[in-house]
Amino acid sequence: MGSRGLRLALACCLLLAFACGLVLGRVPHGQQEQQEQEGTREPPMDHAERDEEEHEKYGPRQDEEAPASRCLRCCDPGTPVYQAIPVPQINITILKGEKGDRGDRGLQGKYGKTGSVGARGHTGPKGQKGSMGAPGDRCKNHYAAFSVGRKKPLHSNDYYQTVIFDTEFVNLYSHFNMFTGKFYCYVPGIYFFSLNVHTWNQKETYLHIMKNAEEVVILYAQVSDRSIMQSQSLMLELRDQDEVWVRLFKGERENAIFSDEFDTYITFSGYLVKPANEP
Repeated sequence: MGSRGLRLALACCLLLAFACGLVLGRVPHGQQEQQEQEGTREPPMDHAERDEEEHEKYGPRQDEEAPASRCLRCCDPGTPVYQAIPVPQINITILKGEKGDRGDRGLQGKYGKTGSVGARGHTGPKGQKGSMGAPGDRCKNHYAAFSVGRKKPLHSNDYYQTVIFDTEFVNLYSHFNMFTGKFYCYVPGIYFFSLNVHTWNQKETYLHIMKNAEEVVILYAQVSDRSIMQSQSLMLELRDQDEVWVRLFKGERENAIFSDEFDTYITFSGYLVKPANEP
């Protein structure tokens, strides 16, 4: 601020000196009239003659050089135009102080209104094929089917007998146990079962299709002089770990089923119709 203030004061002094010079150089109007009266009175001249006389009086002659400097009136012809001195401008940027410390963070404003849902984007490219997953549990298979047969005849005794089958046609996922002669449910749902036997002539045929320990349906044939094929079928709704098997009635009567090693006369089959977890 010291150097700039000094320059500003110097400029103001120059302007003041220039204004004082202009004021001192002017002749008052009353004094000018008195000088004209004291001189030789001449007849009045028109405006053009007066301008030429003043020009010859105050203007420089041809054989004389113009004075270096003289005071001029602003109304005189040929008055030079002086360029105005520009007013110094103060650069405000030099007065800017140092940057202050950062203030504390203000409170969070209110949330704006929820905008409208945008348009759905374009479908992205198809991803890469994933790796094969681990094998599922056995009970999660939605298929179950079996078909077994027996090539040996069976006669009743004093106890109930489970019919054991020795021939396996179909046993999907080994849900039918050939050792116990029972089908075990691993997929709950609706199942269809079918039992076919060959009767023995002059003997009674008396069997039951069992669900767990419950007698569900009977396959029966009376005593006859000839043997025939007899069958029974049904549908059951099974739960997990339910058992379905065939039981020969005990020996209160002479009860038997026929078969031989050359042909299969006795068959037991079943399959899943509809899993329970399907709508």
